[in-house]
Amino acid sequence: MLHFIDGLANQAHPRDELIEGLLKPAAQISPKFFYDDLGSRLFDAITELPEYYPTRTEAAIYRQEARSMAQMLPRQPIVLDLGAGNCSKGEALFEWLKPAAYVAVDISLGHLKPNLTALHSRHPQLPKLGWGLDFSKPFNLDAGVQDWLTRHQLEGHPWMVFYPGSSIGNFSPTDALNLLERIRHLCTSNSHQGPIHSQKGGGLLIGVDNVKPLAVLESAYNDALGVTAAFNRNLLLHVNRLLGSDFDLDGWAHFAKFDEAHARIEMHLESLVPQTVRWSGGSRHFVKHERIHTENSYKWTPEAFVDLLQSTGFSAPMRWTDPQHWFNVYWAPC
Repeated sequence: MLHFIDGLANQAHPRDELIEGLLKPAAQISPKFFYDDLGSRLFDAITELPEYYPTRTEAAIYRQEARSMAQMLPRQPIVLDLGAGNCSKGEALFEWLKPAAYVAVDISLGHLKPNLTALHSRHPQLPKLGWGLDFSKPFNLDAGVQDWLTRHQLEGHPWMVFYPGSSIGNFSPTDALNLLERIRHLCTSNSHQGPIHSQKGGGLLIGVDNVKPLAVLESAYNDALGVTAAFNRNLLLHVNRLLGSDFDLDGWAHFAKFDEAHARIEMHLESLVPQTVRWSGGSRHFVKHERIHTENSYKWTPEAFVDLLQSTGFSAPMRWTDPQHWFNVYWAPC
């Protein structure tokens, strides 16, 4: 009933992507590289911070609107949880959603394995698949996933893709459009080699952070305990392991701000001194105060996000929100 697939083994090594980002005129590293085992645990800690409102606000929406959501969502779906992490958000849906199976997808398979194993001990009868995958890139349901679905006789169940936490905000509007197109393709395709067929009723359940007061936004990414700063700086340790580089954490500081023109939080690492970072076959010199752009977190208005969903072919999205209208959850049928 519990199985793991390492889809990362079939994807390109990140070395070229990291070097390309570091050598850009304004250096950058993709936020997906936050999530090694330690980075994943640090993010779990961030979600417990008083300043970090998205996790608890979204969770409250699911608790308050469970009955309404249950009436809209498909019965006994296969839940595909993108960026499952510790699996707590997915598990919170089980009582009222009654899934036929749970597929937990995460870029850090090392972090996912113990959490999904613990989840299995609490729900031993539910078929579960842990899938290590970088879903920021194009992907298909490979043969291992297809075999698992067949073994558990799940082919006839609709797919419900679950993407909570406003992680869609890490993508630019163009990249978010591309990701949503891939998700919709997963729900609707009948290709044996790629995504599999879903009965009518599949779709996307997604959490999206709204534009809100500047003080609320910036404090969520500059917490008093410095957990977000540790999360940001740990990225460099992960890059050192992947690239063989020599980033020195003492030379870098966390920086986060809201860019009003693009409606996004930006996170950076700022060089505290002039320094040269080296790796096999290359290097990059950083002057004092030069930054590496490590994350965007786009905030959306309801109108703009509904337009985005509909432009990728999703139909008639349903929206639920909290009393302050800080966060939205959308159900978008395929």
